[in-house]
Amino acid sequence: MAKITMMGTGNALATKCYNTCFVMDNGKDKLLVDAGGGNGILTRLEQAHISAGDIHDIYITHAHTDHLLGAIWMVRVFIQRHLNATYQGHLNVWSHEKVLRILDFNLRNMLTARQYKEIGNCVFFHEVKAGDEIDCASFHLQVFDILSTKERQFGFITVVDGKRIACLGDEPVHPDNEALVSNADYLMCEAFCLYADRDRFHPYEKRHSTVQDAARLAERLGVPNLILYHTEDKTLPVRKQTYTAEAVANYHGRVFVPDDLEEIEI
Repeated sequence: MAKITMMGTGNALATKCYNTCFVMDNGKDKLLVDAGGGNGILTRLEQAHISAGDIHDIYITHAHTDHLLGAIWMVRVFIQRHLNATYQGHLNVWSHEKVLRILDFNLRNMLTARQYKEIGNCVFFHEVKAGDEIDCASFHLQVFDILSTKERQFGFITVVDGKRIACLGDEPVHPDNEALVSNADYLMCEAFCLYADRDRFHPYEKRHSTVQDAARLAERLGVPNLILYHTEDKTLPVRKQTYTAEAVANYHGRVFVPDDLEEIEI
């Protein structure tokens, strides 16, 4: 069964849920997309009954703390298991140059010399550029620049079990990319808050969008499935209900407002 398991669904400063990241599973391999802001990724994987050793590929969209720092812990765990001879294989980290440079700097200064020597031995960094098509294990990704004015960020399109999935990162889709993602079966899109709460959470000042914005985008593009993530956490107890209600008022497809650890079957 192909599925997406949400490790986290919150924005950068969320404390009541983990930062947005997820595992894509095509029945053969698992791909971790972003890793959140700390070692909470290890807890979430454990709670989802996913062994960190089953993750051989990590794709990082951009260099913000809530997406990148969890990768330090993933690399750390992988290297330690490799050194302890409790795990064999390689870990591949895919991203653009800035992300890999920051990741390498932190690992070089945070790991022991013995651990850091494993970079290039059991852990490999792969630089990607906009327009690249890459194979992360059995996942074929078409990489695109989301054209952020805030921080360079790469989304991607992939096909899982015959379904085309477009991951937009954590900003609204740029008009120049709309044609690229318009034929997706699933649109993974950030929704910082309800449109009704825009004056409370100020999404536009942060280069984010609302549920209404994301729903209208999906409706305009004709995408049949919309997955909303990277949200505020102040309304978490009613988030699924209220976000879904605002989305379906503007969109005729299926709406997913997942909680942390929720699985979405593809």
